Amino acid sequence: MIPPAKPYFPKEDIEEIKTHVEKILSSGMLTLHKYTKEFEKRFAELCNVKYAVAVNSGTAALEIILRTFKLEPGDEVIIPTNTFSATAASIIFAGGKPVLTDIDSDTLCITAEEVQKHITAKTKGVIVVHIGGLICPDIKAIREICQDYGLFLVEDAAHAHGSSLNGEMAGSFGDASAFSFYPTKVITTGEGGIITTNDVNIYNFAVKLRDQGKDSYTSNLIVELGYNWRMQEISAAIGLVQLKRLSEIILKRNHIKKLYNNEFSKIDGLEPIRTPNNMVNNYYKYVLILDSNINRDKLKEELKKKGVKCGSEVYWPPLHLQPIYQKILNIQVGEFPNAEDVCRRMICPPIYTSMTIEDVNYVIESFKKTLERI
Repeated sequence: MIPPAKPYFPKEDIEEIKTHVEKILSSGMLTLHKYTKEFEKRFAELCNVKYAVAVNSGTAALEIILRTFKLEPGDEVIIPTNTFSATAASIIFAGGKPVLTDIDSDTLCITAEEVQKHITAKTKGVIVVHIGGLICPDIKAIREICQDYGLFLVEDAAHAHGSSLNGEMAGSFGDASAFSFYPTKVITTGEGGIITTNDVNIYNFAVKLRDQGKDSYTSNLIVELGYNWRMQEISAAIGLVQLKRLSEIILKRNHIKKLYNNEFSKIDGLEPIRTPNNMVNNYYKYVLILDSNINRDKLKEELKKKGVKCGSEVYWPPLHLQPIYQKILNIQVGEFPNAEDVCRRMICPPIYTSMTIEDVNYVIESFKKTLERI
């Protein structure tokens, strides 16, 4: 069985993590101590920003960021429809209203044109989502639009650890960014997330909010309404070990991408999503677009019988086809035709750092043989 994703923990890294865990347990300092501080420092350096705040999920990172902007009922935040529910839900939980847009079929990302089209007098900000490790190619144009209209810009960088555009790192383009360390991500802390920013006010607010809204870690004064969004020290220790592997991980995943591109490009009915030459993609997901006459569900079912499990799409269904958002936002089928078309036709073959050449070749051959039969 070839799984869709798998965490990367070489034996020596497991031994190093065990040593860190023993030190943490012996110290009695299990949260918000030196490992968390070091992890935040190293991640801020990776993204070339001043500050990072470690939290217990990517969802928490998004909501904390949105709450720093003090949204009020009716305030609108523009997001692409093909994103995870947390992107929209964090806006709602923070007091605002998500406004969905269509996407570019070639990149799966929101465009500057779509952002411009959806700006109203109620718009307060934009969340750009980097998809599968590919940084939104229009991010700089969208940043200029936000500056012109006085809007905040947030990066949902849950997929984009170590990705870059023209040498600028994911997590450094917006007012703040949210990353996830869920087990399927290119690096993981088990569960966890992190906020990156150059804004000291966002940083100070986030530090308070993740720890129940306390004035400081040692204080009992509650100055904001926060939650327990803290990252554990053990999670931070895992993150530090993983972070040292990130360049290796991206290199290996790009090698798998190259093998996939070479072969999948030769198969009728398959078209890989391409990464622009000015971008480094960490390939959290490898995305193929199927011809419209191919039944994706049947293809996935037949591949699974061969031991090849494909990953979840990015995303299907898109938010405007999800029952809860149709109810909340009063959105109908057909409003975002690009997303409906391309998300329905995407498929994500397995990709993970420890995949062997034999694994990759087996996946490719399984696609070839299955497509010949269905």
